[in-house]
Amino acid sequence: MSKKLDSDIPQEAFDWYDEYAHGGMDRRTFMAKLGTLVAVGYSMALLTSTLLPNYVLAEQVSFNDADIKATYETFYSPNGYGKGAGYLVTPTKKTGTLPVVLVIHENRGLNPYVKDVTRRLAKAGYLAFAPDALFTLGGYPGNDDEGRAMQKTMERSKIQQDFVAAAKFIKKHDRSNGKLGAVGFCFGGYIVNYLAAIESDLIVAGVPFYGTPAQSELRKNIKASLLIQLAELDERVNKYWPEYENDLKKVGAPYQMHMYKNAQHGFHNDSTGRYDKENADLAWDRTLAFFAEKLV
Repeated sequence: MSKKLDSDIPQEAFDWYDEYAHGGMDRRTFMAKLGTLVAVGYSMALLTSTLLPNYVLAEQVSFNDADIKATYETFYSPNGYGKGAGYLVTPTKKTGTLPVVLVIHENRGLNPYVKDVTRRLAKAGYLAFAPDALFTLGGYPGNDDEGRAMQKTMERSKIQQDFVAAAKFIKKHDRSNGKLGAVGFCFGGYIVNYLAAIESDLIVAGVPFYGTPAQSELRKNIKASLLIQLAELDERVNKYWPEYENDLKKVGAPYQMHMYKNAQHGFHNDSTGRYDKENADLAWDRTLAFFAEKLV
């Protein structure tokens, strides 16, 4: 039997991981399905190393970088869980006020990949703040499976309000220029869409990566500019796009949508085998150009 390569892993394996990562399949079922691929020549080590995150890979900007300073800050969230906290990263070589970006994690808490994205934004000159939805449960536990299970126990409406409170907190920061953008991934992409819809003037610009839209009744409130990043192979999220686009057009919301060819859901996350460097770099360049236009 010939040895299978990571480039040969079938699409169904990525689909299984997506279902597992979003709560539609438990770990035992996911591993059992991977076992069916082992039976036809794939190694389990190859499959798990390709599909599951390895956060050693997710550091493009070191936390020791002299151009940034990272701290943890708390904020009040009266309509959420009462109190929140997040990772605040500030450029060290810029003075005065700064454009601000809220960074929103996936459905498993503030993991190393999202913290690195926050540092990348600060390195680019933004005041960047990444809240951890799991703060009231002790914070991201250092393991995505545990983090996902923890976040699943929380009330979605309260989590949403925690991010609204975080947006208001960082928008009023002493170093803020008053222009707030938001970028988020997967669940975080949904939260970006939600922040744009829940209050018309909360954010100026939003970049949802492969995120579902806010509830249809809220979309009439959208005034923020949106840069929507979608992955061609992400059928679960993409099925919402035609309706969402129609609603954005109805309210005259400014938006751009980019569909990344042959990209998987999660293609920007450089800690997993779904990472697509070419598409991720292009999407990130577009993100920085968008924020430079809308926030500076």
